[in-house]
Amino acid sequence: MLAAAGLYAAWRPQGAPAGAAQPQVLRRGIGAEPETLDPQRARSEAALTVLRDLYEGLTAIGADGKPRLAAADRVEVSPDGRIYTFHLRPMARWSNGAPVLAADFVAAWRRLEDPKTASQYAGLLDAVTNAAAIERGAASPDTLGIKAPDAATFIVELDHAAPDFLAIVSHPATFPIDAASVAAHPHGFAKPGVLVSNGAFVLTSWQFGSHLVAKRNHFYWNDAATRLSRVEYFTMNDSAAELRAYRAGDLDITSTIPPDAYAWVEAHLPHQLHVAPELAVYYLGFNLTRAPFAHNPALRSALSMVIDRRRLVESVTGGGERPAYTFVPPGIDGYSPPLPAYAHWPIQERIARARQLLRAAHLNHGSLEVELRYNTGELHERIAVAVASMWKSALGVDTRLHAEEFKALLQDINRADATEVFRASWIGDYNDAYSFLQVLQTGFGINLPRYSNPLYDDLLRRADAAGDAAHRAALMAQAERTMLRDQPIVPLYFYVAKHLVSPAVRGWRDNIMDVVYDKGLAKVP
Repeated sequence: MLAAAGLYAAWRPQGAPAGAAQPQVLRRGIGAEPETLDPQRARSEAALTVLRDLYEGLTAIGADGKPRLAAADRVEVSPDGRIYTFHLRPMARWSNGAPVLAADFVAAWRRLEDPKTASQYAGLLDAVTNAAAIERGAASPDTLGIKAPDAATFIVELDHAAPDFLAIVSHPATFPIDAASVAAHPHGFAKPGVLVSNGAFVLTSWQFGSHLVAKRNHFYWNDAATRLSRVEYFTMNDSAAELRAYRAGDLDITSTIPPDAYAWVEAHLPHQLHVAPELAVYYLGFNLTRAPFAHNPALRSALSMVIDRRRLVESVTGGGERPAYTFVPPGIDGYSPPLPAYAHWPIQERIARARQLLRAAHLNHGSLEVELRYNTGELHERIAVAVASMWKSALGVDTRLHAEEFKALLQDINRADATEVFRASWIGDYNDAYSFLQVLQTGFGINLPRYSNPLYDDLLRRADAAGDAAHRAALMAQAERTMLRDQPIVPLYFYVAKHLVSPAVRGWRDNIMDVVYDKGLAKVP
């Protein structure tokens, strides 16, 4: 077997001082309320941010955006790339002091794939032997291609080599679970005072609508490198309120910057402003299970064509975002997204073509009304109003705007009969185009439009199994081109990560994944 330990060094925090004279409490804004802290069920960025502090997977994301060994201190990969043998750290412990076992990863991965869990991230492990069959209900979870021959060894068998596998297992959906805790509290194991975790922090309280608190986990294997004594995660849907809290000294890190305040922040707090490219896309999704969008790519394409993305990023978002015509952002390793032809057309030419498409869809100019749902927040409101205005002026389409809390929006999207057009976003789980394109595969848990095209699925399956990097990228580009012709979604813009970070915080590292673990931070008086 091929030893890979030298290629993936253990993650170590950087930039923290050698000691601390008093307890260090970090107050971090995370935006929306986490929907759950169950690792196998969580899906929002707020939940994943907290879970990365509470738990630790086999790998973690380094400051360069690439995977580093974490709960495992060594991995061996077979010459054909199909067998991964992970060796867990001898000092890895749960927050109750019990050792982290290979069986804990077995339990978590089987739970992730079990249809009873209804995890929307189950497809992450599709490369693992029998995973797809288990997701379909055609095989038992205990047939998943994983095993624990002893307490410290976790072996994974893949159907085919997956060059991004070490990045995949950094995702919170693959984090281990304390099986005894889950068995004792099957519906409440992720609550404060009950949750047992293996990361640098442990959850102590959750004040719904306000904040969560996690304290330092002294059983964590690398606790000596942790500087913070506590992290407080504040949930605020209103980015302007978050900025006010930061300026008042009540927050150390913000989740974003309000669009209207960006120029002021840039001028007055330049050394506290952190802006960096991020592998993330803001998009509108069409509900493909019901009229008027089911079986109507002409209508979907018409609505996409008339949206002036450049106007959106210059006049509405205003923080360095880039117009998006593809689902996969630029900057992904080894991949160039295929732009649709109309991305280069003048807006008047696009409007003329869109009107032709409306006629092809058997809709007359000015005869359509649609509903656009989005989660509450000033930026989402402004984007929705701008899009509705563009649809009205170019195509005569009337739009009913419906704002609701993020959790309610997710519930409505998950109900196939509750939405027509909805606001959504996708943040790459790892630095690879497949992390985006897999989302729209038939049956993937977070395929929100419920897009299904056998050609698209086949191209992605072939890409996933391709050994040659150039051939793999070409297949993925062909798949994305196919999907964009079908237009199940309307990409609007690519994010940039925007945070305010207090001068008292040490160790912050901008990266393309916008993942910063709080165990690597410190706070000075």
